[in-house]
Amino acid sequence: MSLKLFDLTGKTALVTGATHGLGMAIATGLARAGAKIIINDVFGDKLEAAREVYKNNGIDVSTYPLDVTDEAAVNELIPRMEKEVAPIDILVNNAGIIKRIPILEMKADEFREVLDVDLTGPFIMSKAVAPGMIERGHGKIINMCSMMSELGRNTVSAYAAAKGGLKMLTRSMATEWARHNIQINGIGPGYFATAQTEPIRVDGHPFNDFIINRTPAGKWGEPEELAGTAIFLASDASNFVNGIVVYVDGGILATIGKPSNEK
Repeated sequence: MSLKLFDLTGKTALVTGATHGLGMAIATGLARAGAKIIINDVFGDKLEAAREVYKNNGIDVSTYPLDVTDEAAVNELIPRMEKEVAPIDILVNNAGIIKRIPILEMKADEFREVLDVDLTGPFIMSKAVAPGMIERGHGKIINMCSMMSELGRNTVSAYAAAKGGLKMLTRSMATEWARHNIQINGIGPGYFATAQTEPIRVDGHPFNDFIINRTPAGKWGEPEELAGTAIFLASDASNFVNGIVVYVDGGILATIGKPSNEK
């Protein structure tokens, strides 16, 4: 198999919410594989700070302030992005939020907000880029799903509902658009070592101990370990892969787990 199958030279990728964390790791990986990168965020100051981080890593990114839940703004901006940068070959629906609130304490508006960003946002973004992909006869859409696409967990009902829905939206988009040579797949990350998880990734912290014990690999994932899956799903190497979610979780979903005292 030629490594050129994984070459993204000449491709343009829009990675939503890629100002930090796993989104930034994915965008960086796609850039290293040759893709031109566009990122967005609701907040302009986050975009400027992220641009400097990318620049320091030798990556030039195009940045656009955009709320992925604003359908009118998305429909206005996507054509402008494609005119100012290049047609979008790869869309990574990464932007998302989570609210950790028990169901009985969660307000309906809070529930709807999570669904709006995590599920309706990918619907709006995908619907905006798909016509161009159909016209050009190729495209890749990668939806950032979650282990919560498969599992429930205390206090994250809205997030789990959205990510479960995103798994099914991924399958539905593949069903409708695969015939146009568009591949739509998902990535389901496990637990990764990011700035957001740093406070709980210390020996003796109950959640750190839980993750280390629950993960067959016995460790947190490193953000760059997610990039390879994104490159695969964004490249010609995945041209006959459609409607699946690849779980990058160190084996969590493969096992029921083990007692805390078992080696």
